[in-house]
Order: sequence, then structure tokens, then C-alpha cells
Amino acid sequence: MKAEEIKVAVMVMEGTNNEVATSDAFSMLGATPEIVHINQFQKKDIPRDMKRKIGDYQCLIFPGGFSGGDYVRAGAIWAARMKATLKDDIVKFVREGYPVGGVCNGFQVLVELGLLPGSPAVVPDYPSAVLRQNKSSHFECRHVLLRHVSRGNCAWTNNVGHDAVVEMPIAHGEGNFTLPLDCEDATLKALVANDQIVFRYVDEGGDFSEVYPWNPNGSIYNIAGVCNGEGNVFGMMPHPERVLSKYLLQRWHHMKGAGEEGPGVAVFSSVLDHIKRRF
Repeated sequence: MKAEEIKVAVMVMEGTNNEVATSDAFSMLGATPEIVHINQFQKKDIPRDMKRKIGDYQCLIFPGGFSGGDYVRAGAIWAARMKATLKDDIVKFVREGYPVGGVCNGFQVLVELGLLPGSPAVVPDYPSAVLRQNKSSHFECRHVLLRHVSRGNCAWTNNVGHDAVVEMPIAHGEGNFTLPLDCEDATLKALVANDQIVFRYVDEGGDFSEVYPWNPNGSIYNIAGVCNGEGNVFGMMPHPERVLSKYLLQRWHHMKGAGEEGPGVAVFSSVLDHIKRRF
């Protein structure tokens, strides 16, 4: 499949943002993105030319923002709307191997749906993790450092160098990735063994530090991004779409001879390369 043949649905609903930057990321790499409101999948009483089906696309991505005003829990309302009417379509899409991504609020949506960290049920009755309030109790808006720890399982990051440390911005109040206390250790060990942990927060020396602000939200094991067991569903709290150019980085002047691209480009190129190879 050629890049221009890849149709990407950039999902939106009331309260989302970053959809334009996300769409631009795919456009600059030659794909064909479309910003699609959830009502275009759900509503029957809309013009025929506005109706869409999930199966029309080869990739879905949920961008950041404050969907549904972040009431109940961040991402919970959007996930509930998806589960109520589009559950079967999402399950089919994921089981067929098509990629689904989520950034910031989109990550929260995928966790609330139960797509991440994933289970045999694909969309289970209850989520198996949660992104809760930052330990600082503050909205954290800053640039952070991440180490790419995936060993190759994640379809969304294979163009990011293994063990590379990259800079990306965050902007969230609920980014504390938390596992159930009664099975926390066992679940974490399984995520590591299954190569489902993709990005971890690090300090300026590239070391894993639980100390604030290097771990800006208190996530267990410094987790900043995870994928499902099959590697096609991926979510992360930092915003790759905001660093498509190196000049948007705080440390851009240290990237001598690195070209013009920022580290976010590799995330979007990775998933497009995966689709080209597989479909």
C-alpha cells in the first residue's frame, strides 16, 4: 500500500484539540488524513455525504484535549460513547491488525476503553488500568525526556531508535498511569515481558528517576507510553504532533547535523511504514 492510499481517521468530539496538528503530521508524510467527528460514525440523521464507517480507514488516532470536559475521569465520556455504539467495529478493526493510536486525552480514552494495556476481550467490561490525577495535583505543562524502551513490538515507534532519549512536551492533569493494586507487580512484570512498555520518563542524564519533575505525574515504572500485546494499539501522554520540527524543542541547538525533523515525526512515519508493509 502506498502512503497516499492510507486513510487516517483523526477522531474528534466536543472538547478535543490538537486534531489539526495531528492531521498535518500525516499529511506531511503523504498519507490521507480526515478529521472525523464521532457523530459521523454514530448518528443516522446526518447527510449521507458526512457519514463514515471505521472500516473506511486503515488507521485511527485519538488526539489530545478535554473530551466531554474531562468529567467523571479524563477520557471516560468519550470511551463510553464509543463503547455504547461502536464497540463491535472497534473490536473488528483491532483484531484485523489495523493500528489505533491515542495521545494525551486520546491515551486516556484508549485506557478507559480497555484497549490499553489490552486484554483478550479487546474491549473488556472494565478497564485494567487508569490514568489518574498527577501526584503533584497540578496541571503539568512542560517538556520532558523519554527513553524509547520498546524492543520492536510497537508498530507506532519502530522508526524511533531503540534506547533513544527524546524530548517531547506534555500538557495534562491526569497522566499518572496506575495499575490495580491487587495485581500491580504481576501486571507490570507481564507488560515488561510482553514488550508493551514503549516510553519511560528519564532525567537529564537519561536515567530512570521517580523524582519530580523527571517523572512529571508519578506514573508507575516511569511509564509514558504503552501498547497492547499485538503492538497495533498504542498510547502516550507526551505530544509527538507538537514536535514535528526540531526548532520546537527546548534543546534544539544541541541537535547539530540532525536535519530539520523533530522527534515526533518518527512516531507517525513508523505507523505509516507498518501499514505499507502489512496491508
